[in-house]
Amino acid sequence: MSTITDTRAATAQEAAAHEAAAELEADPTLRERLLEKGILIDTGENGLYGRSAVFEDIVDRLNAAISHLGADQQPELLRFPPAMRRTDFEDSEYLKNFPHLAGTIHSFCGDDGGHRRLLRALDDAMAERDDDRDDTWLGQQKPTRVVLTPAACYPIYPVIAKRGPLPEGGATIDVLSYCFRHEPSLDPARMQMFRQREYVRLGSAEEVMTFRQMWIDRGSALVRLLKLPLDVDLANDPFFGRGGKIVADSQRTLALKFELLIPVANPESKTACLSFNYHMDHFGAIWKIACADGSVAHTGCVGFGMERITLALFRHHGLDVNTWPDEVRALLWGDTRARIAHALEGHV
Repeated sequence: MSTITDTRAATAQEAAAHEAAAELEADPTLRERLLEKGILIDTGENGLYGRSAVFEDIVDRLNAAISHLGADQQPELLRFPPAMRRTDFEDSEYLKNFPHLAGTIHSFCGDDGGHRRLLRALDDAMAERDDDRDDTWLGQQKPTRVVLTPAACYPIYPVIAKRGPLPEGGATIDVLSYCFRHEPSLDPARMQMFRQREYVRLGSAEEVMTFRQMWIDRGSALVRLLKLPLDVDLANDPFFGRGGKIVADSQRTLALKFELLIPVANPESKTACLSFNYHMDHFGAIWKIACADGSVAHTGCVGFGMERITLALFRHHGLDVNTWPDEVRALLWGDTRARIAHALEGHV
């Protein structure tokens, strides 16, 4: 039974939530507000942020919700560091399509003379005291055998290939990783280092397409539970150069990629917070991944942008998590499993 005190408290909470949301709507500079509150920490480099305890708590709770959302698929959980073998990266053909986003890892591999040259060049650079320092010292660096991971699913394909043919019915993998893409921006939703949580499906074309549609439904259901506005639309990746437009047009024509879009940093535009991808037999052919019947495996994935979903929650519900809608708080800080199970019964 509700008391007058309970009612007043609920009313005050609603008013605070509406006030916070209205303030954010009036001021699209979400980045500055997050930095001012200490929710994100400025490192001095665009797209590279520290995260506060509040931010990380939300990411952890979103991860728990996503785990419950996919538990019935009985995925194999794999976790990798945010780097992968350079040879696997080269084989993936990522550089063919996205050379502008790739990040390589270099290290000093020289002798004493090279070290002295490096230190002299470094002293000269440090004397400049600004962000446009001379980079001569980098001439003493050489590529290592590892590169930064561009997407969470990339390390799994060579690993799965080494196991031999897929089991009957294919395989589903749960993977999470920090990823890197070289696109510095003041938009906090376009980070250079960010986390992707993915479910990856390997199997026949029919199995992968069924998987993708299921996750379009499930991803949309989760975002609705979070009380966020959404659109799901056909999309394409940011392929490089003139030839990239042809590839992008083909990707759209074949309906290989859909994105779940939410307004985040700018209320006038929408940001892709989830993506639903069908790779056809691209990765299966590169790494010779075979289905149980010997045919080349097709692959697909659903990717959750963990930072982007978290930023969307701050954008639409305010910077104080205590004023967020009761339903959202109950999902993230309450009985997450039960609420996800109820959503699955009603939507999937």
